Amino acid sequence: MAAISTPDLTDEHPRARAIELQFTSYGAVKRFGGPAVTIKCHEDNSLVKACVGEPGEGRVIVVDGGGSLRRALLGDMLAEQAAANGWAGLVINGAIRDVDEIGETPLGVQALGTTPLKTEKLGMGQRDVPVSMGGVTIAPGEYVYADNNGVIVSDTALL
Repeated sequence: MAAISTPDLTDEHPRARAIELQFTSYGAVKRFGGPAVTIKCHEDNSLVKACVGEPGEGRVIVVDGGGSLRRALLGDMLAEQAAANGWAGLVINGAIRDVDEIGETPLGVQALGTTPLKTEKLGMGQRDVPVSMGGVTIAPGEYVYADNNGVIVSDTALL
């Protein structure tokens, strides 16, 4: 994939939608993109854990955690599994933990913040449903691109 620049992509493709949240980049991969797999969950990362165990095939996991910073939806072990299984990255409307280890993991990770607390695994949430965050609705299969400037979404591939 060509180097990703979300400003260049939005200049070239004005229909791309920017998620209006202030994400921070935590993974070792600072620019990533691919088709979206969506998860909607609140303080329970059971579906994230199941998803990272599947072949990623260069896709991006978009997790709508409702913006909660109380419980981490991703930690170092799940990030390592995602990288090993070929996921391009994760965009998380919520918190992560183990940031030093994730910073050395060859994976893109954008999240709102951090917390040391893990989630309970109750099997709650929904997968492959449209999720809305920061004024943008992301449908499964839409294309997500992320870099240090932000995260954008398009209904078609931009690269």
